[in-house]
Amino acid sequence: MGNNRGGLSIHDCAPTRRSAVADLTQDLRELYRDHATGAVTTRTSLLDGFAHDPEVNQYIYFDVRSNTLKDKRSPNSNSTLNTLGYSPIPLPEYLQIIERIVTSVKRGAKKKPFVVSVTGSADEVVRCHGLISDCSHRIDHPLLMEINLSCPNIPRKPPPAYSSNSLQEYLTALQRSKVLDTSTSTTLIGIKTPPYTYFDQYQTLIDALLSTTGADRTCPVDFITATNTLGGCLVLAESNEVLAPSSEPGSYVPAVASASGTGLGGVGGAVIHALALGNVRTIRSMLDQHHELQHIEIIGVGGVSDYAGYARFRSIGAAAVGIGTALGKEGIMVFQKILNELETLSMFAKLGINEGRNDTGPTEKQQKSLDVIEEKQDDVEEYDRAQDSGIE
Repeated sequence: MGNNRGGLSIHDCAPTRRSAVADLTQDLRELYRDHATGAVTTRTSLLDGFAHDPEVNQYIYFDVRSNTLKDKRSPNSNSTLNTLGYSPIPLPEYLQIIERIVTSVKRGAKKKPFVVSVTGSADEVVRCHGLISDCSHRIDHPLLMEINLSCPNIPRKPPPAYSSNSLQEYLTALQRSKVLDTSTSTTLIGIKTPPYTYFDQYQTLIDALLSTTGADRTCPVDFITATNTLGGCLVLAESNEVLAPSSEPGSYVPAVASASGTGLGGVGGAVIHALALGNVRTIRSMLDQHHELQHIEIIGVGGVSDYAGYARFRSIGAAAVGIGTALGKEGIMVFQKILNELETLSMFAKLGINEGRNDTGPTEKQQKSLDVIEEKQDDVEEYDRAQDSGIE
């Protein structure tokens, strides 16, 4: 799961688009060619696409401190609530988009992985793996498959990763598929887990993974993405914010619609950062207790918007870090911002400044050195973009 950008991974979490393929291709191309990203994770797709309904599949930004709605451009819009399902774009179309992006890259350029997120029944996921593997082989490009077993917004379909029987059904199907597969497929398989909140839930995950090992069997899971949004959450808005301006002040209604009619959805961003950290640290620790599971890597996701959040995930065992809410809020520049923060901290350390938090700031001599370093880094980055990205 390593990559040449220090473990940065990204997530295409933009809201569903009516225009579909053309806009999606442009979005993914920009994410792929961005110099500061290490990989691109697609929005979760199904073999035949998801029936998106804008009347019930919605999202909002809010301030977790005041629990009030915020425009995403507001500095206090640090969390999201969504009642979205999956992408309306079918998996085969996603693979066509990826193929067009990859084949536009000049020969010899570095190959940035795509993490193709999918879901469906166990048998459908096995079919997804076959399609992704075939595409990866055909275009000679690394594609990983992430199975989303954690969406909280589908009525009467609870996240399978909370259930031992459901988890084992998926893992057994994948393992059987790998045994029967006589090709040289190297497409890695991962699962995306929901937020776990107590020990037995973690143990359910570990037991399911262990059930696929032994007797010369190898666990089919190569990585775990932790964590998805936390379901069952409600953000209320004053009725005059979402209804007619003349509505009675002081009354509250759900801020979004939902398929269940309750307005309950999954929260992400700053509101789940601490929970996501707890999930990554606990899962990493429990995996390491079993030799058969130590190979499984973790992608940490949840509330990262700056270098400090990224560093926290990496310090507790995440091999890569995904960004969702902050990408929707700040756009693609959030990745370069994080790298700039890392580079700035490195500069301060070299110049003997205490991580840039010196009360008096850098001396005049130190500031001149910083300016020179920044100019050289700009030159290097410009050269790298011209030589390494190779995208026309």
